[in-house]
Amino acid sequence: MSVLVTGGAGYIGSHMVLALTDRGEDVVVLDNLSTGFSWAVAPQAEMVVGDVGEQTLVERLIRERGVNAIVHFAGSIVVPESIADPLGYYLNNTVKSRALIAAAVNGGVEHFIFSSTAAVYGMPEVNPVDEEAPFDPISPYGSSKMMTEIMLRDTAAAHDLRYAALRYFNVAGADPKRRSGQSTPRATHLIKVAAQAALGDRSHLDIYGTDYPTPDGTCIRDYIHVTDLIAAHVLALDHLRGGGDSLVANCGYGDGFSVKEVVAAVKAASGVDFEVRIAERRAGDPAALIAGAEQIREKLGWTPEHASLDEIVTSALAWEEHLRSSDRVA
Repeated sequence: MSVLVTGGAGYIGSHMVLALTDRGEDVVVLDNLSTGFSWAVAPQAEMVVGDVGEQTLVERLIRERGVNAIVHFAGSIVVPESIADPLGYYLNNTVKSRALIAAAVNGGVEHFIFSSTAAVYGMPEVNPVDEEAPFDPISPYGSSKMMTEIMLRDTAAAHDLRYAALRYFNVAGADPKRRSGQSTPRATHLIKVAAQAALGDRSHLDIYGTDYPTPDGTCIRDYIHVTDLIAAHVLALDHLRGGGDSLVANCGYGDGFSVKEVVAAVKAASGVDFEVRIAERRAGDPAALIAGAEQIREKLGWTPEHASLDEIVTSALAWEEHLRSSDRVA
């Protein structure tokens, strides 16, 4: 039996593939390589180039590879881009997820893990925000992920499918062994952009808004190391395989850092005082978003091992340096 990882050539998906192959799982990766890289896929995994929305292809992979679990990362993730191209996001994140879920049901797949997001909460009135907070997305990105969660909930009620929807807060950092990391050259993740600015790959870093109702006027986010995030996925898979109920859980540490604090941490770790410019607010950015993270600890026994902003920043910088030395920047 094998695990199908969609988007397994991307940033977070490639870390999941590493974790699964590290423990001897048979893994099939399905990725159209629109933003991922084939070299990021662990050599022990089977790589299939194709689109997650190709239901016939997915059903064939399930049947021929004996897939009994799907971990779904494939999708589009940039909030401002989703506002400019809502239909593209509903296609990539909702319509294609519907095809994937249908393939799972038709193929008898029993376990499904979904890469969701804290963007389903929108601008919560209370932080930390827990899983009982209502859906209130303020961007097509958040809405597209919310719709997939609803489809999973309703499908699980009608079919023999159990799922875990893991709502990510701000994922950053890289594999400690430097096997994978955030590799998209023009990524919008703050820590990635700051690391590129520190190494001279960007002329400067923009801070989008300094007039938010936060202590220093910049947005506050809960940053989680990608390795800790993937550990939660592995625990969720084991939970479902062990007969556990479907679950929805936040993935974050329960505390947050402002944009200015992150920039200061990158400057301190790199020793480079790179240029910072102040820009207008971006549409769809809440002032603060911090995870209520008790449920994932209680239900899955998750204990993070890299819950340090300095460690996250240091690993991100190390990955940027590795990309430069390996000539793998696209």
